[in-house]
Amino acid sequence: MSGVLILEDGTCFPGKVFGYMGKNQGEVVFNTGMTGYQEVLTDPSYYGQIVIMTYPLIGNYGINIDDKESLKSHVRGFVVREKSMFYENYRASESLEEFLASHKIVGLEGVDTRALTRHLRNKGTMRGIITTAYDMGKTDFEEFSRNQVQMVTTDKILKYPNPGGKKLAVLDLGLKQSILKGLLSKNFAVDVYPAWTTIEELEKANPDGIFLSNGPGDPKDAKNAIEIVKYFLGKKPICGICLGHQIISLALGADTYKMKFGHRGLNQPVKDLRSNRVFITSQNHGYAVKEESLGSDLYVSHRNLNDNTVEGVSHKTLPVLSVQYHPEAAPGPADSMYLFDDFYKLIEGVKNA
Repeated sequence: MSGVLILEDGTCFPGKVFGYMGKNQGEVVFNTGMTGYQEVLTDPSYYGQIVIMTYPLIGNYGINIDDKESLKSHVRGFVVREKSMFYENYRASESLEEFLASHKIVGLEGVDTRALTRHLRNKGTMRGIITTAYDMGKTDFEEFSRNQVQMVTTDKILKYPNPGGKKLAVLDLGLKQSILKGLLSKNFAVDVYPAWTTIEELEKANPDGIFLSNGPGDPKDAKNAIEIVKYFLGKKPICGICLGHQIISLALGADTYKMKFGHRGLNQPVKDLRSNRVFITSQNHGYAVKEESLGSDLYVSHRNLNDNTVEGVSHKTLPVLSVQYHPEAAPGPADSMYLFDDFYKLIEGVKNA
């Protein structure tokens, strides 16, 4: 069935609808990864977005249970150049099209994704409507939700015991399963808390450290998480990834801004300024920390070598560690898993001081 992606500047990109036959809208973003479409579709950080995959052929290895980053998809639409007609993988349990249909995600194939991506790079990220030709109707654009974290967080405390491991309180702002697996593999005992958890609840739990996950939306909207970080600064070692990194920076007095089109892919070069080593990283974010807003007690620990944006912040005296990219990858290279080790050592240092 014929369909179209309509951008809020009036530009239209025609194609053929697959997956769910309907209409949806969201923020239109692009991902440059050659693989990893399943992880993209199930990453809560993509809540409310229409995702364009720049690699021309998508769907050839199907969908499997093991690689899902959450129980459901939060993507609003999925745009590809060519959808593979067949999939082949011994772990696959369903096709990409079957997954989109069951999660009510409108897919659009046959789109000139190169032209679409260049348009967004030139004009910046914008809202869009993806629809079938028979369901176009009104094309009024809704305002972006300001409560995105609350839509993807857990609704109850989840406990993952690890005898002898450091007790870690993870604030779920849109937690990926790969982060949880990565922390457990580093001998942490993990308790996952909803985003609305109170300071009193965390204080009563008395964890060895606090970890803030990735997640969707503007970090300035996550006011409860910012207050939690402010309260525990200097009291507990704190680590954050992606949205968690931005929230930690805000709590420390820095500022954030919305990027023109963000970083979404698995080939972003980042330099660890502490070791002068360069790592290829997996990223998914549309906001960044303003370097000029960092106070004298903070320093940039990691930097993106493509555009020099801040990729990590540390504190000169307090046990704080945060990075903008995803050390757990999924999809992408796992070169930076050492950061989970660094946080474990940071907690041990505080406990032994």
